[in-house]
Amino acid sequence: MAEMIEQVLERSIGKTVLIKLRGGRTLRGLLEGYDQHVNLVLKDAEEISNPEQTEHIGTIVLRGDNVIMISPPP
Repeated sequence: MAEMIEQVLERSIGKTVLIKLRGGRTLRGLLEGYDQHVNLVLKDAEEISNPEQTEHIGTIVLRGDNVIMISPPP
Protein backbone atom coordinates (compact mmCIF):
# COMPACT_ATOMS: atom_id res chain seq x y z
CA MET A 1 0.00 0.00 0.00
CA ALA A 2 2.75 2.47 0.92
CA GLU A 3 4.52 1.79 -2.39
CA MET A 4 1.36 2.60 -4.33
CA ILE A 5 0.93 5.90 -2.46
CA GLU A 6 4.55 6.81 -3.13
CA GLN A 7 4.19 6.01 -6.84
CA VAL A 8 1.09 8.21 -7.15
CA LEU A 9 2.80 11.06 -5.30
CA GLU A 10 5.97 10.75 -7.38
CA ARG A 11 3.97 10.97 -10.62
CA SER A 12 2.08 13.99 -9.26
CA ILE A 13 5.14 16.14 -8.48
CA GLY A 14 4.86 19.40 -10.40
CA LYS A 15 1.17 18.84 -11.16
CA THR A 16 -2.04 20.15 -9.62
CA VAL A 17 -3.59 17.87 -7.00
CA LEU A 18 -6.78 18.02 -4.95
CA ILE A 19 -6.38 17.40 -1.20
CA LYS A 20 -9.17 16.72 1.29
CA LEU A 21 -8.31 17.38 4.93
CA ARG A 22 -9.81 16.47 8.27
CA GLY A 23 -12.36 19.04 9.28
CA GLY A 24 -13.86 19.27 5.81
CA ARG A 25 -11.36 21.60 4.11
CA THR A 26 -10.46 20.96 0.47
CA LEU A 27 -7.31 22.41 -1.09
CA ARG A 28 -5.98 22.50 -4.64
CA GLY A 29 -2.39 23.29 -5.55
CA LEU A 30 0.82 22.31 -7.28
CA LEU A 31 2.52 19.40 -5.49
CA GLU A 32 6.11 20.48 -4.80
CA GLY A 33 7.17 17.64 -2.51
CA TYR A 34 6.30 15.02 0.09
CA ASP A 35 7.99 12.75 2.63
CA GLN A 36 7.51 9.27 4.11
CA HIS A 37 4.82 10.59 6.48
CA VAL A 38 2.82 12.01 3.55
CA ASN A 39 3.55 15.55 4.69
CA LEU A 40 2.92 17.59 1.54
CA VAL A 41 4.21 20.88 0.16
CA LEU A 42 1.74 22.67 -2.12
CA LYS A 43 2.60 25.75 -4.15
CA ASP A 44 -0.08 28.23 -5.32
CA ALA A 45 -2.56 26.49 -3.03
CA GLU A 46 -6.13 27.63 -2.70
CA GLU A 47 -8.94 26.50 -0.46
CA ILE A 48 -11.92 25.38 -2.51
CA SER A 49 -14.17 24.04 0.26
CA ASN A 50 -16.79 26.62 -0.75
CA PRO A 51 -16.99 26.66 -4.58
CA GLU A 52 -18.52 30.14 -4.53
CA GLN A 53 -15.61 31.64 -2.58
CA THR A 54 -12.09 30.29 -3.15
CA GLU A 55 -9.30 31.59 -0.92
CA HIS A 56 -5.73 31.89 -2.23
CA ILE A 57 -3.24 30.53 0.31
CA GLY A 58 0.08 30.37 -1.57
CA THR A 59 2.75 27.89 -0.49
CA ILE A 60 1.70 25.60 2.36
CA VAL A 61 3.03 22.54 4.19
CA LEU A 62 0.33 20.03 5.10
CA ARG A 63 0.92 17.56 7.89
CA GLY A 64 0.29 14.03 6.64
CA ASP A 65 -1.99 12.94 9.48
CA ASN A 66 -4.48 15.66 8.45
CA VAL A 67 -4.70 14.39 4.86
CA ILE A 68 -7.74 12.21 4.17
CA MET A 69 -7.54 12.01 0.37
CA ILE A 70 -5.17 12.97 -2.42
CA SER A 71 -6.62 13.16 -5.92
CA PRO A 72 -3.85 13.04 -8.53
CA PRO A 73 -4.17 14.71 -11.92
CA PRO A 74 -5.92 12.69 -14.66
